[in-house]
Amino acid sequence: MTLTRRKILAGAAAAPALAAPTLVKAQAPIKWRFQTYAGAALGEHVTKPIIDYINTAANGEMEIELYYADQIVPTGELFQALQRGTIDGVHSDDDSMASPTPLRTFGGYFPFATKTILDVPVLFNQYGLKDIWEEEYAKVGVKWLSAAGQDPCNFNTKKEVTSLADLDGLKLYTFPTAGRFLSQFGVVPVTIPYEDAEVAVQTGELDGMAWSGITEDYTVGWADVTDYFLTNNISGAWIGSFFVNEERWAELPEHLKTLVMAGIEAGHTYRNQWYWGGEARLRAQGDKLALREVPSSEWKQVEEAAVKFWDEIAEEGEVHQKIVSIFREYNGVINSAGAPYTF
Repeated sequence: MTLTRRKILAGAAAAPALAAPTLVKAQAPIKWRFQTYAGAALGEHVTKPIIDYINTAANGEMEIELYYADQIVPTGELFQALQRGTIDGVHSDDDSMASPTPLRTFGGYFPFATKTILDVPVLFNQYGLKDIWEEEYAKVGVKWLSAAGQDPCNFNTKKEVTSLADLDGLKLYTFPTAGRFLSQFGVVPVTIPYEDAEVAVQTGELDGMAWSGITEDYTVGWADVTDYFLTNNISGAWIGSFFVNEERWAELPEHLKTLVMAGIEAGHTYRNQWYWGGEARLRAQGDKLALREVPSSEWKQVEEAAVKFWDEIAEEGEVHQKIVSIFREYNGVINSAGAPYTF
């Protein structure tokens, strides 16, 4: 059959038109603002690895912008800012961020509740603290995600401390509950912004800190302005948590919730080895802080005072009583277990 120009044009007109290509617009990433209790030097180790993990693994679906201590709001206003949605996520202890729950007393350093960094996840996951934290924060419209331990609460000071009498009159930067406990030994707790603590020692406003172990002292520069490190501590591990705004958490698809939790757990693992190794290495090899110790027979008075302090706290409410009971149960177990749980 002979094709003519007319037949070709007619066939073309009868053929179905090709659909125009559809342009698929990439969905904008979910963006969060996240603030940590830690300054930039410390935050590099305690918070930034988690945020980096999430941002990398989210593959463009989620972007979290990290802010360090007091950059958006003062640390003491973190909870309110989280509740309002001014910030979307927080890494802090309940005490420092002025949590409006009974848990405020127990976050940070609750005197002698823990001996080592691993006590914290055990208390939360095996002894029931996880359920309590979830329930209490649900009541105030904030999503609690996870808690972990960090370093012990030792003392780094300008003045030498070798007896309990040397604590009398010391002006120390410390946590609210720790300061309340230590005040019975003459310590003067001082509350200032985290980033001002180093200068406050240099100007004489502070005599030192009861805030951390020796790893943080070297990392954040406090070992450069103090002279002594007291190996006695009032707590074996800091208790801190990750929190998010309840509405922002509900908006996340399930796979991103799983990713956020995976990043947090990976961060817990990193901090476990960073602190545990750092405490040993810097005590043994650090050249900035001279180690000092109050004899254990004398420090026993501080431990005995903690037992009375626990009794006082337990009387403050039902939740307080429940948490103190858990601490008593756990400490009864580890004190009966022998080495390496006791030392």
